Amino acid sequence: MTTPIAVVGPTATGKSDLGLDLAERLGGEIVNIDAMQLYRGMDVGTAKLLPTERRDIPHHQLDVLEVTETATVAAYQAAASVDVREIMARGRTPIIVGGSMMYVQALLDDWEFPATDPTVRARWETLLAERGVVAVHEALKAADPAAAATILPTDGRRMVRALEVVELTGRPFAASAPVIGKPRWDTVIIGVDRDTAELDERIERRTALMFEAGLVDEVRGLIDKGLRDGVTARRAIGYAQVLSYLDNEYDLIHAQERTLIGTRRYVRRQRSWFRRDPRVRWVDGADPDLVAVALSLLEKERTPQ
Repeated sequence: MTTPIAVVGPTATGKSDLGLDLAERLGGEIVNIDAMQLYRGMDVGTAKLLPTERRDIPHHQLDVLEVTETATVAAYQAAASVDVREIMARGRTPIIVGGSMMYVQALLDDWEFPATDPTVRARWETLLAERGVVAVHEALKAADPAAAATILPTDGRRMVRALEVVELTGRPFAASAPVIGKPRWDTVIIGVDRDTAELDERIERRTALMFEAGLVDEVRGLIDKGLRDGVTARRAIGYAQVLSYLDNEYDLIHAQERTLIGTRRYVRRQRSWFRRDPRVRWVDGADPDLVAVALSLLEKERTPQ
């Protein structure tokens, strides 16, 4: 069985464990699709599996970027596509695991990205750096009201990209979005979710554990490696809040609270995004028979109708 399987869904639902279980049973290799786990050294705050926790299963697209580098959907798509094809060529099953929404869609829908222009991008990034997300959001509202209504007003990087695309193409940002159709490589997409109250409790425990496990020390070490100079890495949930704590903007308790709030908001976005995709087959991460249910679902999806 070499057809890829994607295990997606909100943060803290149990995707990593299910991915490992499926990889063990199906002769698989894991392809990470969590944008922040691409970074070396961002381990505690991303809940990245330690090498000893990976059950000797090969993992791809982990620790491939320095924190000073910018993670992009297009670069990930190109690199991960090679991984998937090579895993299949070895007669093994790619198990694509993670919850970075646009990365999932880019990989599985073979998204063709609009061209980029460094000069245009730099102009909007300068606006973001000098005047903040409010000014960028106002510019986007003027250029593309529909995009301004759908992109979070705090998501500076995505608003900059939208403004760049609108300027270069003369068309609304949505015109460049991929069309959901048959998944690339006939990938079977499994979505893992949990009861909202239970998931909130898991997120709270996970956030507390990250701070107990040394997130602050991890951030201090990454500052020495250029974290503050990174465009993407320093904005990751947890890392941004710890940086603000280290800059004396608020105390450690507030940093943890803001991390928790940010994670819960992100989970709501993930759930909304993935629930709109009719190709996703949902399972309950709390189901004691989760692996059996997932395997049964895979068998059903692969049986000719």
